[in-house]
Amino acid sequence: MSRRLRYIGSTSGHSGCPTLYEDAETGDVIVQGDAVTDPAEIAQLRDVKPSEGFVVVPRALIADFGPRDVAREPVLISYDEFEEMFTTFQHTAFRLETRRQYRSDEQSETYRRFAAGLDPEWDLDHPWCRSRREQSALGKRFERVRIMDNPPTLGQRYLLNNAERNNAVGEDTRYLWRADAERLNLPHEDAWLFDSRVIALLHFDDDDEITKIELITDPVQVARACQVRDAAWHYAIPSREFSTGVPSDV
Repeated sequence: MSRRLRYIGSTSGHSGCPTLYEDAETGDVIVQGDAVTDPAEIAQLRDVKPSEGFVVVPRALIADFGPRDVAREPVLISYDEFEEMFTTFQHTAFRLETRRQYRSDEQSETYRRFAAGLDPEWDLDHPWCRSRREQSALGKRFERVRIMDNPPTLGQRYLLNNAERNNAVGEDTRYLWRADAERLNLPHEDAWLFDSRVIALLHFDDDDEITKIELITDPVQVARACQVRDAAWHYAIPSREFSTGVPSDV
């Protein structure tokens, strides 16, 4: 069924393109402009689908007529799509890890061994570890800041032990005391930030189980996430150094 289009505005007077239109049903914006056909230019564009085309519009057209009252519906992705992001990102993957425990950890054999006072026996040839090494070898950076309570929970002590494995396969894992995180006004949300342009926000239930993964590309929220990352990373302490100041659980 054909869209019903509403004229938004144009910077071209009565001479045709460039112009913006709005889909009257969905609010989607249709852009009219001179087509980009140079193969060398098209080759510089990313993730191009066969159905996509490209047009040139003046920046003033977007500034003057681009809709600003956007009502965003949450975009949810599957766990498989989330996992794929760890190989398709280009430069940096940063995690702010804020929770006191994670159900997925508690269900693992390494956690059961650690809770029993045994060596977790991390498997550095596990597919997760191999993937981290492969991506790190390509020059990509994995950075993680974990927030720890004082005194730490068992789950947080387990992850402090786990940091040695993460660092061994290419991550840089650092720590902040929760009091310092509160002082810095860091958010309570647990999320990954990929390439400083997209957030994967992890949602949890009361049993510390991941229930959904929300993809966020809103520039305002992404800019805020970059500021959070910069503040957390500036004050965070490398895991090995941090561990020397963690009180004993005995």
